[in-house]
Amino acid sequence: MAQNEEIRILAIESSCDETAASVVVNGRDVRSNVISSQIDIHTLYGGVVPEIASRKHIERINQVVQQALDEAGMSLDEIDAVAVTYGPGLVGALLVGVAEAKAIAWARNLPFIGVHHIEGHISANYIENPDLEPPFGCLVVSGGHTHLVRVKDYGEYEILGKTADDAAGEAFDKVARAIGLGYPGGPKIDKAARSGDPLAIEFPRGKVRGSEYDFSFSGLKSAVLNYLNEKKMKGEEICVEDVAASFQKSVVDVLVEHSVHAINEFGFRKFAIAGGVASNSALRAAMEEACERRRVHFYRPSPVLCTDNAAMIGAAAYYEYRKGVRSDWSLNAVPNLKLGER
Repeated sequence: MAQNEEIRILAIESSCDETAASVVVNGRDVRSNVISSQIDIHTLYGGVVPEIASRKHIERINQVVQQALDEAGMSLDEIDAVAVTYGPGLVGALLVGVAEAKAIAWARNLPFIGVHHIEGHISANYIENPDLEPPFGCLVVSGGHTHLVRVKDYGEYEILGKTADDAAGEAFDKVARAIGLGYPGGPKIDKAARSGDPLAIEFPRGKVRGSEYDFSFSGLKSAVLNYLNEKKMKGEEICVEDVAASFQKSVVDVLVEHSVHAINEFGFRKFAIAGGVASNSALRAAMEEACERRRVHFYRPSPVLCTDNAAMIGAAAYYEYRKGVRSDWSLNAVPNLKLGER
């Protein structure tokens, strides 16, 4: 394949509660990025209901794919490959996207590529940063995952650390619910924290014994709940903004500390963040400052590319395509897929 040949990939993402499709050319040129969110529905239940998410994906997937093609000004005749997230995620939700992608690829006799969801988040950084090439370090922080990753090459990763219990985004959701902010927790805590004092309450910074890069947020979540219960038992007023700011600072401190440790140990000259929590304003500011102080180039996707989207799947798929990676028709949804597995 010639280096300057245009490769147009139709990508589909349905791992959780966003039905998304995108047309990406050569991995970095996004021609369309359509996202149909289910947040309003799941807010009624205080979190994502898997069965409802699956049904909504079925209702929306065909329209979202067609809209992505329309916005890109292309037909399926002009598409060179079809890519889809096949894990990790909610099994029912993943199955909708995988079935859709297989059907299109089969009907059009197109190459079919299954993409790891976390690899997609990492690859979101390529879209807006034409200068970013591996190797680099990356912190992936989302509702279901917290990973510190060494990106050795396109599609080649070494996991340095991951969460031992709750992911950072999961902790945000649970704490937001406890202090009455509701779902989704991440953006609501971020907003409330701007009016609070991050030093008002000293919450713990979780450590995992014997694993310097692993994360643990379960103890922090419990500490917040204990603080709230103690205040209520004493009849004392709770300042939601202070709780949000202090909790957020504890999470950000741990994420940045682990990232800086990896930068120092592995000598990264480039460092990126990715995932839904990567849109958190405090984390972005703290990581930018930490990297600047060490003269490390810092990369972070725009907020719309931090949350689940199909453009990032198209970006990741392009580099798999160039390496000759193809999935066969037996590919299935793998809800607990580990990074680096195929």
